[in-house]
Amino acid sequence: MASLQSPIAGLGAKAPDFDLPGTDGVRHNVASSRGPSGLLVMFICNHCPYVKAVRERIVRDCRDLAGHGIGSIAIMSNDPADYPEDSFENMKRVAVEFGYPFPYVLDETQEVARAFGAVCTPDFFGYNAALELHYRGRLDASKREPAPHAPRELYDAMVQIARTGRGPSSQTPSIGCSIKWKRS
Repeated sequence: MASLQSPIAGLGAKAPDFDLPGTDGVRHNVASSRGPSGLLVMFICNHCPYVKAVRERIVRDCRDLAGHGIGSIAIMSNDPADYPEDSFENMKRVAVEFGYPFPYVLDETQEVARAFGAVCTPDFFGYNAALELHYRGRLDASKREPAPHAPRELYDAMVQIARTGRGPSSQTPSIGCSIKWKRS
């Protein structure tokens, strides 16, 4: 499994729109996912050990961010033909098992991942109320092993964005498994 770091780039860019099917049976887009103070877009999957190590903290942080007016959505862009654990049926199971408080949607064509410039799972994109990118960092200092007491970097950045409209000047890239692109 290749590990990649997300680039800290594109700050200020507008959130690309999308229309994707969710595990809840509803289609979701930027407008339906955002909160009054911003939007957190996460590229995650089911099989990645980096995601597995932080799932519970992602759930905690997204629940807490909702209280600050930040909406959240998780997008799965991997090719399930090569990674069956990432199938839509397994996405439904994982969303229920972990009580995802956000839509978990399938980017079957991988066009949304390309539009965002997502490179790994997990990969986080934090937008302000004007849907301008102000955070492209990591959840916290954990990697493939749980780090339950690590400072809440993503959460703190998104709270700052909710309050000020701007993210922190210092951001550490996320690290994770590469997105599993379909073969041409």
